[in-house]
Amino acid sequence: MPHTDAVVVLTTLATTDEAVKLIRALLEKRLIACGTVMPGARSLYRWESKVADETEVVVMLKTRSACVNGLEVAFKELHPYKVPELLAMPVTGGLERYLGWINSETGLALT
Repeated sequence: MPHTDAVVVLTTLATTDEAVKLIRALLEKRLIACGTVMPGARSLYRWESKVADETEVVVMLKTRSACVNGLEVAFKELHPYKVPELLAMPVTGGLERYLGWINSETGLALT
């Protein structure tokens, strides 16, 4: 498999509409090649000294490692959570055509 700098970034949002809005904005900025919305997740976490139990939408963002800093900046502007999840996981391999597509669809700053 070819070497790649592709990463999958995970985040969560409260609703599908919020997820789609975020993905569209990130696509416009060319920070991601694709965003996948997975509704119906249940997240349990400690927040402000209490355990929260919430239904959320998981979003997988496909991009390059070089775009992660841009995502951090964009999340500060666009993500509605006070402390948004942004976990970047390296991709160790994949189909060359798909990895090439990710590279061709992402750019660091076109806006």
